[in-house]
Amino acid sequence: MKVLVTGGAGFIGSHIADRFAAEGHIVHVVDNLYSGHRRNLDPARDFSELDVSEGDSPGSGPGSLRNLFEVFAPELVVHAAAQVRVRCDDHLLDARYNVLGSLNVIHHAAVHGVRRLVYISTGGAGYGEPQYLPCDEDHPIRPMSAYGISKLTVEHYLRLYNLERGLDYAVIRPGNVFGPRQDERGEAGVCAIFTGLMRAGERPVIYGDGANTRDYVYVGDVVEAVWLAATRPEASRRVYNVGTGVETSTLEIFENLASLTGYRGKPDHAPEPNEVKRICLDCTRIKNELGWKPKLDLRAGLTRLVNWSASGNPR
Repeated sequence: MKVLVTGGAGFIGSHIADRFAAEGHIVHVVDNLYSGHRRNLDPARDFSELDVSEGDSPGSGPGSLRNLFEVFAPELVVHAAAQVRVRCDDHLLDARYNVLGSLNVIHHAAVHGVRRLVYISTGGAGYGEPQYLPCDEDHPIRPMSAYGISKLTVEHYLRLYNLERGLDYAVIRPGNVFGPRQDERGEAGVCAIFTGLMRAGERPVIYGDGANTRDYVYVGDVVEAVWLAATRPEASRRVYNVGTGVETSTLEIFENLASLTGYRGKPDHAPEPNEVKRICLDCTRIKNELGWKPKLDLRAGLTRLVNWSASGNPR
């Protein structure tokens, strides 16, 4: 297949692009390098530096998303491009990238006859403070951040385009994804940020007392879920949680990474933001329907992250 991966120079998107290329498909990556990096790209990968949030008009030039769909003619789109900061307080910027950018991709996918669009949504920030744990896909949707609102809004547009234009889609709602290529100097991704600071002998910052929990899932397991959602007929118009079903506190992440990096310092603490206190995901649906299950536990995944960091952040 011809596969278009948006956000394919980013942490998750670059792993997705690599997986589809390794399976023998023709992959084209789109990224505006807002949070993605050229170093994440395979030098042999076809790449367009484009901002998917910029609208296209009829007759748009060769540097447009419209033109790329017309010329490359993808059969599958994996939409991973996003503003990724849960704590982003610029709601207009968040909506520009996560809502308008996604709508632009969805529209072109529908107009140009894409077979399926796989969308990377959010499980960690989508449900809000849970009414029960673990959260399944039928849990009420009550996001506590603009990021969560924007990511879940796109799911409604996918359903609309399926009804109006017949666009086939599948949605992945991952927990807190971690692993190699996660930006150690970014504003999201506590595992990578802590790793970078600890290796530099600097003190990580824990917000609140560190008891808040998240469902940490290794990037390779998320990529496998995307692969199944893209290639299995049963995934049509389905929404899937992707996580471990295990709550892990920020303090546990700190302690694991301190052990793996040899860090002996203490963390700094900052006031706790208005965020979800506890979350973990029920992944029964994707296990039963697609046969997916996480292969790497937290310690093994963190070991891979630390080894990657120590080796100089290779591809």
